[in-house]
Amino acid sequence: MNISMLASFGLYFAAILAIGIYFFLKTKGGGEKEYFLGGRSMGPWVTAMSAQASDMSGWLLMGFPGSILAFGMGKVWIGIGLAIGTIANWVLVAARLRRFSAAAGDAITLPQYLTNRFASTNPALKIACAVVFLIAFTVYVASGFVAGTNVFISVCPALKGHELLAMEIFSALILCYTFLGGYKAVCWTDFFQGIMMLCALLLVPIAMKASGAFDPVFAEKTWTITNDAGEVVKEIPAFGNSPWTASWNDIVSGLGWGLGYFGMPHILVRFMGIKDPKQVKTSAWIACVWVVLALGAAIAVAILGRTFLLKNPDGTIALAEKLFPTLTQQMVFVEIVNAIFPAFIAGILLAAIIAASMSTADSQLLVASSAFSSDFYQPIVRKNKATDAEMLWVGRFIVMIVAFVAFYIAASGLGKPGSWASSIMDMVENAWGLFGAAFGPVVILSLFWRRFNYAGALAGIIGGAVVDIVCLYNLSNWLGGTYLYEIVPGFIASFICAIIVTLVTKKPGEEVEAIFDKAIAD
Repeated sequence: MNISMLASFGLYFAAILAIGIYFFLKTKGGGEKEYFLGGRSMGPWVTAMSAQASDMSGWLLMGFPGSILAFGMGKVWIGIGLAIGTIANWVLVAARLRRFSAAAGDAITLPQYLTNRFASTNPALKIACAVVFLIAFTVYVASGFVAGTNVFISVCPALKGHELLAMEIFSALILCYTFLGGYKAVCWTDFFQGIMMLCALLLVPIAMKASGAFDPVFAEKTWTITNDAGEVVKEIPAFGNSPWTASWNDIVSGLGWGLGYFGMPHILVRFMGIKDPKQVKTSAWIACVWVVLALGAAIAVAILGRTFLLKNPDGTIALAEKLFPTLTQQMVFVEIVNAIFPAFIAGILLAAIIAASMSTADSQLLVASSAFSSDFYQPIVRKNKATDAEMLWVGRFIVMIVAFVAFYIAASGLGKPGSWASSIMDMVENAWGLFGAAFGPVVILSLFWRRFNYAGALAGIIGGAVVDIVCLYNLSNWLGGTYLYEIVPGFIASFICAIIVTLVTKKPGEEVEAIFDKAIAD
């Protein structure tokens, strides 16, 4: 990497930090609503790009293509499920959640919205939400740190062999601008990073095709992976099979990924923060086009990457752990980008790949922090007596704590291929499933069912979370070794629990029904 590329890298990261400092100074003296939700002032473009950038993290470049590489075209159904889920979330949930959260006491977090939606002072629901948030988000942020570190090393080869240092630099950058600027800093950095991510994603398959990486002959060959002793570890199936001939469990599990969107707090909070519900339609078009292009490019990268690796067997890294073969593929990308663009521009495009991981980790840190400070510390620890300034600094402190725990988890997997903490896809899959199963059905019912009550919401969250976790460890055994994504039974269980408990408990009072009617009327 030459001086010009290093200069563009430095400029990019300086700009990210400058955004954090700018919003720190601009919102100085603002309260928790300003820090955690930006005062509900985000426009349609920033909302859309921030939502999708925070959704599609480094796993889009690494975990998702790696899953297709390792298990074949049946995993394309994950992309199909995510595309359908994204569209459904914007069409069914976005505008309603913006109106409902405003009507429900101007709620700024998902747990606060659910509690206010039922006009309750009972802290049980907030506590249940906070527990799920802290567990799932810590794992989710850790996956972002692992992905970001791998991508960081792939575009900065000088850091190879210094993985811990790379992770420290990456984590420190995210922590700084999230700690300082809050929601607005996260949204604006995500906006620019989302644009850069899409450009980089579209360029990767173009660059690989131009390099001669793709050879259809290799798509029809079985790829055998061996260990150091020469023993066969895994046979990777040929890519000749179409995703339309995938097994039933691949199809159901892939589509099940789409269910996660309805319960994903760091995405739902973007809907709550948009300036005007009427702007949701514009945001939806932007977001849906972005996600279809990005997922299509990721699938193309997997297909091209497989044939390239078969032609260059020395380039296989951590494929058994389903990680995207960053080093090999990115080195091809570096060569092509350098050939097409001046070094300075090439450096910015390469920095965009790192942005893929940064854009999700920052959002998750902020939402995890808000869940603890607004929904646990303020009502339970401080009995609603904490000042705005106190809440602001408690939120920042929790951002640091979650980041440190996530860093510890991510660092524990360095140099240990095969461990859970080194697998981006496994960590994302587990956190995504827990969020979707616990919150998805409850959010949907709260927006569309007037009879829905507090007891039903609490039962849905607990039931979905418990079933998801139990199925994570036992479902394949119950199905005779057949894999099925645990979000599917967890989501169904949450719906059943929420509906049954609602019907057998007391009907919501007039105040709760008035909140529903007001939100519908707005």
